[in-house]
Amino acid sequence: MENDRGAMIRVGNREYEMLLTTRATKEIAKRYGGLEHLGDKLMKAENFELALDEVVWLITLLANQSTLVHNLLEPDHKRELLTEEAVELLTTPLDLSGYKAAIMEAMVKGTKRYVESEEEPSKNVLVGQATKSCLPD
Repeated sequence: MENDRGAMIRVGNREYEMLLTTRATKEIAKRYGGLEHLGDKLMKAENFELALDEVVWLITLLANQSTLVHNLLEPDHKRELLTEEAVELLTTPLDLSGYKAAIMEAMVKGTKRYVESEEEPSKNVLVGQATKSCLPD
């Protein structure tokens, strides 16, 4: 099922929807200085272990957002949060690299802006008139 807010991943035998919420954005900003620095920090990790730690942290953060939203809206049917340890034990490095697309999808959907452009006939007319008046007869 495609969601307009997030991206689905599977960790172990459970599906998680990764969401970029305001809360997750604040956590990313605390850790990396903002969303715009996230890619640089992940790519420039000093070593492979540190890079894996960062990816696991990000997956856990984004995957837990949907659980936190669910728990807020359904307090009588709370779900357990995903832990970094569970992500490490239930995934392989190959899985983690496959989650990159889901991370990007969640980030794009979380920051998507809808821009509408309207034609304004009055502007077109003014441009046309100005151009006409500037041309020699």
